[in-house]
Amino acid sequence: MAHGYLWHMHFSTEHVTLAEAMRPGTLGEHLDIRFGVNGEGRLQASMPVDERTHQPMGLLHGGATAALAETLGSIGSALLIDLSKNASVGLEITANHLRSVRSGRVTATAELVHQGRTTHVWDIRVHDDAGKLSAICRLTNMIIDRR
Repeated sequence: MAHGYLWHMHFSTEHVTLAEAMRPGTLGEHLDIRFGVNGEGRLQASMPVDERTHQPMGLLHGGATAALAETLGSIGSALLIDLSKNASVGLEITANHLRSVRSGRVTATAELVHQGRTTHVWDIRVHDDAGKLSAICRLTNMIIDRR
């Protein structure tokens, strides 16, 4: 599905291994966010919809959706930079919640929209287990020098 992006990043199982290595001791570990790559080589992350991610009405919390998207896009940027010299930090995230989810897992797929020297912009789409679109997120990361 073409979105008019300048290029398509291809991630591999090696990237997934690196992403999983960054999980321990983070919100991603607490929320059981797991990384993968789809058949088109796009980076993905999934998260359970359960007591950790519900809001009081038993639906997926919008903040949990944003956390999934930011985790995925941040890891995506980290995989594209030299981490010995730079770091990726979230600058802005937006999330449009389109459909509620009560259970199962949601899967986010990231598409790089812009890879500049100091910013990366990601389009992230979140689907439920049935493949229905539940949220569209946009993440901007700033690439900074390590101190």
